[in-house]
Formats: sequence, structure tokens, C-alpha cells
Amino acid sequence: MISQENKKGLHNPWFLGAIALIVVVLGVNGIFIWHAMHNSSTLVDRDYSTKSRKSDTEAMNDIEVRNMLAWKTTVKQPKAIVMNSPAAYEISIADREGMPVSGTMEVEAYRAADASRDFTTAFAEVSAGNYRGAISFPLKGYWELRIRIKRGADVFEAGTGRFMVASSR
Repeated sequence: MISQENKKGLHNPWFLGAIALIVVVLGVNGIFIWHAMHNSSTLVDRDYSTKSRKSDTEAMNDIEVRNMLAWKTTVKQPKAIVMNSPAAYEISIADREGMPVSGTMEVEAYRAADASRDFTTAFAEVSAGNYRGAISFPLKGYWELRIRIKRGADVFEAGTGRFMVASSR
């Protein structure tokens, strides 16, 4: 029987195990809290509130302009992409009638897990509406491409789905 005078209960392995478990849980939570406070997430742009502040009207106008342009993009990318190795991309842009769109193209490589590694590459127009460029990804993991083409006052943006960059072959 455990009582105030009997101190043997404090030496019970179940009691000591419970105390050890509580200490471990609190320690792990402390590490998570410290990590969260010192390493902020890059899933959201740091200056998202001021970066591209547009009113609802301006945002709707941008969507309307994009829908009016109705340009179509075709992206040919390698099947296997390895980090620190140039990957050749071919991108074709056609307007609503299927005619090639000539202009200047930039491709932004976007990595949600580490915004400090995002970068932009200019693609060269090799023929009317066809652009070519090589992208060397510095880190393995999931990446996306954001394609931006400008023709005069018209600006069209499109994105690719997520794809994996491997560490080596």
C-alpha cells in the first residue's frame, strides 16, 4: 500500500517510466517550438501582403485579360531530371487561332520548400512561338515552373505541375 510515509512508490519502474515519457515528450515539443521560431516556413512569400497588392478589380481584370488572350502553352521536359545537371526544355506558345506567339520569355523555377533557392531563367526563341532553354536545379525535391511571356503590352503567365528532381541517376 502506498502512503505518505512509504517512499517505495517513487522507485516503482512504472512511475519512473511515466516521468521519463513526460520529460521526453516535453523535450521533443520544446525542440519543435525552437525550430519553428528560428526557421520560418517558405511556403508563403515573406512579403505576400505587399508584393503584388492588387484590388479585387485589378485581379479580376488580370484574369479577364488572360482569358481573352487564351494562349496555349506546350512544355516538353525531360523524363528524368537530376540536380546540378542542365535539363533541356522546349516551350511552345500559340494564340487562340493556333498562330505562334513571339515575344520574350522568362521561366521561374519555384520550390515551395525553400524560396531562397527560386531563380529565373530567360529562354531563347528558336523559331516563331518556340522557345528553348536549359535549367539546372540546385536541389533535389519537388519543383514547379512558372512561365511568363511578354509580347508588347500583353503578358501571359502559365505554370507547370509539380515534378521531382532526383539527386543522381
